[in-house]
Amino acid sequence: MANEITGVNGPITGWLDGHTYLIGLMAYPIRHSMSPTMHNNAFAKLGLNYTYLCFEVGNDKLEKAVDAIRTLDMRGSNVSMPNKKEVIKYLDKLSKASEMCDAVNTIVNDHGVLTGYTTDGIGFVRALKKEGQTVKGKIMTLAGAGGAATPIAVQSALDGCKEIRIFNLHDDKWAQAEKNVKTIEENTDCKVTLTDLKDQDAFKKSIAESDIYCDATGVGMKPLEDMSLVEDPSWFHKDMVVFDTVYAPRTTKLMKVAQKAGVEHVFNGIGMMIEQGAASFKLWTGEEMPTDYIKQIIDDEDAAKGTK
Repeated sequence: MANEITGVNGPITGWLDGHTYLIGLMAYPIRHSMSPTMHNNAFAKLGLNYTYLCFEVGNDKLEKAVDAIRTLDMRGSNVSMPNKKEVIKYLDKLSKASEMCDAVNTIVNDHGVLTGYTTDGIGFVRALKKEGQTVKGKIMTLAGAGGAATPIAVQSALDGCKEIRIFNLHDDKWAQAEKNVKTIEENTDCKVTLTDLKDQDAFKKSIAESDIYCDATGVGMKPLEDMSLVEDPSWFHKDMVVFDTVYAPRTTKLMKVAQKAGVEHVFNGIGMMIEQGAASFKLWTGEEMPTDYIKQIIDDEDAAKGTK
């Protein structure tokens, strides 16, 4: 008996069948990802004949895996660490944001032509927009210069952010931070600066003057869940946005500090995670992901696990 799901246009029979489009996720490790839950439920909800699978692929197998996208006529793939930069050499074209970030998280296959996109920054901007907030014309203090921070900085600048003040330790990400500053200055009208995070006086002053504070580091998630780059609530003002890209735990130490300060707009990274997936979904299918529906599924799963 054929599988049957119900989409917006009624029952869909023969799913999965000989016409199913395959989309992948190539990273290592990756079995923990929520992306299959998001995309497969969205496909089913809309009655789309696609399926999304995880493939544990590192740099050593990446070239052959990308070749398989063409060979198997896959619709595309997500790409995560450690492959976001390495994959570029195997693609045919890049979006403007991917060129600026020097990273890809989404591949779209158009009849054998593979185009790389980055949707992480789009996810950040859209998550804010969904909460009635915007980066346009705003001053943002951004902590970090890695895989999340770079696309956030680039997309925010492309979307009209007035000024981005990047703070990062003088570590292995410093060179990337310097590159981010140069790239944004050359391609946008956004003013951007870089300061060592050890300069706490400058960090505090910048946050006080900002409309948005975004922590795009790993501080706040395991094993650093009891830590925050900002420990003093007085650093914040109530009218600003405080955004933590961490979504596990759902309420981070940073968020607790901001809430104690009376900040009205405090968000974790779950919205960004869903919205970056929605942007990829649109690139592959041409359809809008039912994000409220997907958010409810994720919340229900978390509640069942006792992790929400």
